[in-house]
Amino acid sequence: MSQPTFALVDCNNFYASCEKLFRPDLKHRPLVVLSNNDGCVVARSKEAKALGIKMGVPIFKIRHELRQHNIAVFSSNYTLYADMSARVMRTLEELAQRVEIYSIDEAFLDLTGTQSLLSNTLFGQQVRQIIGDWTGITVCVGIAPTKTLAKMANHGAKKYPATQGVVDLSDRQRQQRLMALLPVDEVWGIGRRLGLRLQQMGINSALDLANANPKHIREQFSVVVERTVRELNGESCIALEEAPPTKKQIVCSRSFGERVTTLQEMREAICQHSARASEKLRKEKRYAKVVNVFIRTSPFNAQQPQYSNSISGELSVPSDDSRDLINLAMRLLECIWRDGFAYAKAGVMLSDFYEAGVYQPSLFDQEAAQPNSLERKNSLERENSLERKNSRELMSTLDKINRQGKSKLFFASQGVAINSKTGSSKTKNWTMKRDHLSPAYTTNWDDILRVK
Repeated sequence: MSQPTFALVDCNNFYASCEKLFRPDLKHRPLVVLSNNDGCVVARSKEAKALGIKMGVPIFKIRHELRQHNIAVFSSNYTLYADMSARVMRTLEELAQRVEIYSIDEAFLDLTGTQSLLSNTLFGQQVRQIIGDWTGITVCVGIAPTKTLAKMANHGAKKYPATQGVVDLSDRQRQQRLMALLPVDEVWGIGRRLGLRLQQMGINSALDLANANPKHIREQFSVVVERTVRELNGESCIALEEAPPTKKQIVCSRSFGERVTTLQEMREAICQHSARASEKLRKEKRYAKVVNVFIRTSPFNAQQPQYSNSISGELSVPSDDSRDLINLAMRLLECIWRDGFAYAKAGVMLSDFYEAGVYQPSLFDQEAAQPNSLERKNSLERENSLERKNSRELMSTLDKINRQGKSKLFFASQGVAINSKTGSSKTKNWTMKRDHLSPAYTTNWDDILRVK
């Protein structure tokens, strides 16, 4: 039986690379991408890293550096990043039989049994070239007999230019040389807190951890850390997960661009979060029974009155229909809303998921047993639990139109802000602040680049 072999493909400076992809004029210019509401730096180009711009630094603290070094600034364009990620992952699925999408910019490939066809290093080089040619995104590839070592190999491919973006750690001596250079807190799954405890035990590098007694590590920490030790020694303990695990919760929330002080604005925000959460729920092919709504003021402004609250409610029958979930969320909001506060954030969480046809309604619930009945009762649970006629067809059409990017369908309760002077729609005050947002180059027909 062939020894397991994994490759970790990781996009370089992914958010920044996506922004530069459609802006050739920014090719060698330092660039940063900001968090929600343009608050902090969450991504940097290699040029910005070289200037010493730190991850997570608030944008107001580096105004001088931005001007001094002519650093380009962008708001997070999640639509663009998600689409470019999907293109990269589809390409990887054509290059390997088994692929685990680990994050928006990382994927594990299973190369077990393919070494006789192509050497690991040559395969990694081909992956880099094809991804670059087909998507314009630069990647690094780490290859090893375990996923933890593949993570480490990828780290080496990024850090050392002489590797040309590909590191193969199939050889034990090469593994040990790289582990000796890697601090223990940078090992996949360790982190800062565990790293500090390990350092107190004299374990400072990845090699020190690999040489530790697995049973002793399990006694001191957990089976998870023991598994990391075994992975560092070439024993594959973490299998490839081709199908991502089903989510147990779906949360949609955002900090407001401006403080919300009226119930109508909060209704619009909660409705929008509910609609987005419902869309994600349908993508998971699940039905939700529990809806949680939360609102809060800013904990960082002690000068203003503080208020924070949340509430949960249940549908009698699980649903994936946006109308059912929005209706319940609106009623829950009414229960916790308080006037006189400047709210900074709100959100909706869906939970208690079911597959289609799995939920068993009560034998004493006539309407639940007859989900297509149009008769409705006045109680909160009943009104939100009925399965609506043609619900599946309507929601499928709604999602299809919105995915195409040609137009956007939404519920009236999400609100429409109208410019009183021009009569045109404008951005609502509570929406996320994104003053430096780039176009949706790949998902909106109006934003497609035109070559003159």
